[in-house]
Amino acid sequence: MLDILSITGPIYLIIALGYGVTRWGLFAKADMRVFGKFVMHLALPAMLFSSLSQRPVREVLNLQYLGAYALACGLVLLLGFAWMRWGRRQTMSFSSMVAMGMGCPNSGFVGYPVALLVLGGSVASVSLALNMVVENLLLIPVLLVLSDLGDRRKGAWHAVLWQSLKGLARNPTVLSIAAGILASWAGVALPAALSRTVQLFAQASGALSLFVIGGSLVGLHIKGTLGTVAQISVGKLVLHPLAMLLVLGWLVPVDDPQLRTAALLSCAMPMLGIYAILSQRHGHEGISSAALLVTTVASFFTLSAFLWWLGLAPV
Repeated sequence: MLDILSITGPIYLIIALGYGVTRWGLFAKADMRVFGKFVMHLALPAMLFSSLSQRPVREVLNLQYLGAYALACGLVLLLGFAWMRWGRRQTMSFSSMVAMGMGCPNSGFVGYPVALLVLGGSVASVSLALNMVVENLLLIPVLLVLSDLGDRRKGAWHAVLWQSLKGLARNPTVLSIAAGILASWAGVALPAALSRTVQLFAQASGALSLFVIGGSLVGLHIKGTLGTVAQISVGKLVLHPLAMLLVLGWLVPVDDPQLRTAALLSCAMPMLGIYAILSQRHGHEGISSAALLVTTVASFFTLSAFLWWLGLAPV
């Protein structure tokens, strides 16, 4: 248990520090957006490029991992959407928002630092890159389109799909993944000074991303939303890793044991950090913010238990 707390403890202490110094006024909550932009536009892309460009392409483009991750996330998204849409008679946009909370993990801000401590930098960066491919090219665009299918304005979902595709062409994470794979394939090595510069930016990604998550939780409330929030949290922290366990065991086996563990860890993370922002379009940011707060706090306990279980029964 002490070994597990030595992994989860620093992660959630940094989250708590981000929350504390923002709550006490040392930083404004708006500052977290600035720090978040630094992570997403510079630190994480630098880390991804640095790691991917130094690994063989066959190790980076792991189709087994991509298939398993996409299928596990897709199963949870489908179950969450179906439960809200037909079981609870909710709108398309609300059902899509709930599904996103259950099936889209925070791979960058929480998943990567956890995997870094558990599995090491090389495995953590590869799993992050593969996760980002599935999330940015498949999961998020599909969910945004589904959200707008209930919009009566003609062509609304077409506009969302088009905007998503245009956004991908400018997404620093996607561009850094593509550049890293291309550099690996071509055997291109950066000059020493430039390589060191990229690595310095990459080293800033872990702690700062956790700090941003903590600061972003300031001001979020859960009043009047506990029932739905609990369902989203259970779907994300329990159903999602169970779905991945099912996929790995019965549907899409991943040969590399470290990548199998990385896939399970990814699915055990809380939902993506921009969850509430993506929900603003249809006015669901309140319940999304509450779900983000509860799930992030609860994930300390579920992730610790999950790591303990992995120690007893490695996948």
